[in-house]
Amino acid sequence: MYTIYVKFTCLSEKRAAFIEKVKETGVLEAIRGEDGCIRYDYYLSEKDPNELLLIEQWTSKEHQQIHLTQPHMDTLRGFKGDYITDTVLGEIELK
Repeated sequence: MYTIYVKFTCLSEKRAAFIEKVKETGVLEAIRGEDGCIRYDYYLSEKDPNELLLIEQWTSKEHQQIHLTQPHMDTLRGFKGDYITDTVLGEIELK
């Protein structure tokens, strides 16, 4: 299993709006329906209202790499800058 974690720093008070945009555009549903997607979930920081954590779990790193090339990811990249100021990611491969 291949796991990615992404910490987003959102523009002030834009965290909820970003999550809603990901849902209303169908991006979230499309990602969760991709071959190899085990989990794609957002988590809110109770300490920092502008912080958002994404946990992605994939059957393999190859599935996650294919995910990045999907049309709905272009949609996400198209509006992400309206909500997110910084992105930090890491990866873990569990055997």
